[in-house]
Amino acid sequence: MNISYRLVIIIAVFVTCLIAANVIAVKIISLGTFTLPAAIFVFPLSYIFGDILTEVYGYRVARRVIWLGFACNLIFVFFAWVGQALPPAGFWDGQSSYERILGYTPRLLGASFLGYLVGEFANSFVLARMKIMTGGRWLWSRTIGSTVVGQALDTSIFITLAFIGTPSFAPVLIFNHWISKVAIEAACTPATYGIVSWLKRREGIDTYDRETKYNPFGIWVRGS
Repeated sequence: MNISYRLVIIIAVFVTCLIAANVIAVKIISLGTFTLPAAIFVFPLSYIFGDILTEVYGYRVARRVIWLGFACNLIFVFFAWVGQALPPAGFWDGQSSYERILGYTPRLLGASFLGYLVGEFANSFVLARMKIMTGGRWLWSRTIGSTVVGQALDTSIFITLAFIGTPSFAPVLIFNHWISKVAIEAACTPATYGIVSWLKRREGIDTYDRETKYNPFGIWVRGS
């Protein structure tokens, strides 16, 4: 398939949302009775654009983009670490602030990366399979249904691995994060409909993954 500029834009926004979420997640905000990371408004967008990728271009394209997002996140974190390790100038007094914002611990990184991979692949898989089951109808059921599953896995894995055994861990955190992300996805459904419809018309494609092998590592397997 030829790469269109529209696909490039979607991929760029997808990756940007992931990296932005990594940066702003360190700030904890309070919305009524909910205590959430500031990334709650950014990270769900990656699932929305993941839905768009799978719905229009198919699971095979989404799989490549998910791995691309993983690689870009890894590159960002590596160079953030390099920046932290380099000796600061004598007149610069922001080292402690830099470390607090961008000083990722191995535990947090492992939890974040594993949650992302499991959640995104589950989201794409569920949407692709539901599209076949519904014959392409009821897009809202696929976008919301896939997010319910993907975000549940992502949130559960991340919060459990990152915080279990610490005073910050509480099962209610998983529910609060999960329900907030699903609510954002549901609220964005009209916009998702509009983007998907426009892309299908402009690209002239509407992919069904009937013959696709859903191995997440299939990007390295010929014919997958």
